[in-house]
Amino acid sequence: MAEYALPPGLPPTEIPKLVDNTVLERNVESGPEVSYAFEAPKTDLRTPKTSVVVTTAEIEPPTSRLDTNATRIKSSPYDDPLNFLILTELDTPTKLFALSLTQFNAIRPDYATAPYMSNFNLSTVFETLRDLCADAGIVWKRQEFYVVIFRSQLRGDADRERLGELDQMSHQEACASGGLLHYWFGIPDGEMRNLATCMWRNREDAAAGGKGPWHRKARGAAREMYESITFHTHKLVVEDGALDWRLEDHQE
Repeated sequence: MAEYALPPGLPPTEIPKLVDNTVLERNVESGPEVSYAFEAPKTDLRTPKTSVVVTTAEIEPPTSRLDTNATRIKSSPYDDPLNFLILTELDTPTKLFALSLTQFNAIRPDYATAPYMSNFNLSTVFETLRDLCADAGIVWKRQEFYVVIFRSQLRGDADRERLGELDQMSHQEACASGGLLHYWFGIPDGEMRNLATCMWRNREDAAAGGKGPWHRKARGAAREMYESITFHTHKLVVEDGALDWRLEDHQE
């Protein structure tokens, strides 16, 4: 079950709309960051669940290998085909990067508080990308992607079932909008702290992906789910040949 309800497409301009509380902190040195503390809610935000019917002919199942001919891939912890990434909407380099991100995973247990770039197996991801480029006969040229980092502390009395529903449905909205290449979230630690991250094709895709009704519900429910949230936006620069990469602050 998901431990995140801040939607994958939430752009910085939407953060102040979560609640009426004021911004507590902006840390320029570590990148654009906005921190919030939430008061206990006084309303019941539960709503009836909805269902969507999808035929198996419309969606390909996830595969255990990296199939460059696939039209959709699993790009998040969710197994529902509606949460899959549509590869046919991407150009070849971006498609290969998305495929390489299926290898993306945490490599240390303290990811909730550890430096972001030390948390993940990025060397494996980019080794995979180089192999895919070689197999496809293309030369990787420098590209930039848009990265969103969420760090949070969950309330002890948070409704986990509702949290999972909000997160998964928000992710489906982002997938339908397009450009969300990968979404990852961890498990809260002993102090209920957690990390989640999204990798987008660009900033415009992220903004478009956060405008749906489930994103609005998730923003409205944030104060009953979290003690605090920090939000960072960056650009991931992948240099020629995918031999070097770095995370830079995103400037609006």
